[in-house]
Amino acid sequence: MSYHNNNAMGSGSRAGRRTVEFGRTYVVRPKGRHQATFVWLHGLGDNGSSWAQLLETLPLPNVKWICPTAPTRPVRLLGGFSCNAWFDAGELSEDGPEDMEGLEASAMHVVNLLSSEPADVKLGIGGFSMGAAIALYSTVCWAVGKFANGTPYPINLRGVIGLSGWLPCARLRNRIEASNDATRRAASLPVSLCHGTCDEIVPHIYGEKSSRYLSSAGFRYVSFKSYDGIGHYTVPREMGDVCSWIASWMGLEG
Repeated sequence: MSYHNNNAMGSGSRAGRRTVEFGRTYVVRPKGRHQATFVWLHGLGDNGSSWAQLLETLPLPNVKWICPTAPTRPVRLLGGFSCNAWFDAGELSEDGPEDMEGLEASAMHVVNLLSSEPADVKLGIGGFSMGAAIALYSTVCWAVGKFANGTPYPINLRGVIGLSGWLPCARLRNRIEASNDATRRAASLPVSLCHGTCDEIVPHIYGEKSSRYLSSAGFRYVSFKSYDGIGHYTVPREMGDVCSWIASWMGLEG
């Protein structure tokens, strides 16, 4: 699946049109009545398959999981080495500069994946590491009601989950604070953030700062949970907490 971007939004970008080729999408269908759909985004260098296998084991029979695979692209953080990445990242920083074109393309891809879901199904986005960054960027776009390029954000999110991630371009929260409508929308969306205290890849402080940024921008239902001694990976206890949060905040029945 490809995404064509006619607006060059990346800092210093001279390309007026860039084609982004996304990899394979894996789908875990609900075993019970379909009540919610989550797009789940993997971390840097991973793919949708590994997360689909894990999510299939969770005791959430009413949830459909859509697990896409990021495009293969050079990543500055890895010295230009190419791997599956939702956007190009240099030095990890909540203030950028960020690959805005890559962020927008991946966030729009998520919307495309959710746009064909039934009207009575609740929609959410989750992710790990760089995938969590896209989920949180999408959170801001949803609150503002549009992407950075002005394209309307067309779906109604009901929940967002970020594991071991960060909010890229934290300055974008100013777009929420400048709009009463955006602040009102932000106040209604629950966001769950989880982070290991010994994370050596995306330090725990980035998760803490992201939680504070979202709360200060008007998100009233932001939860941040730390896991002592845990690094840049998930553990059963964390995934159990994710299941409980989804069942509660998404209002799943039976």
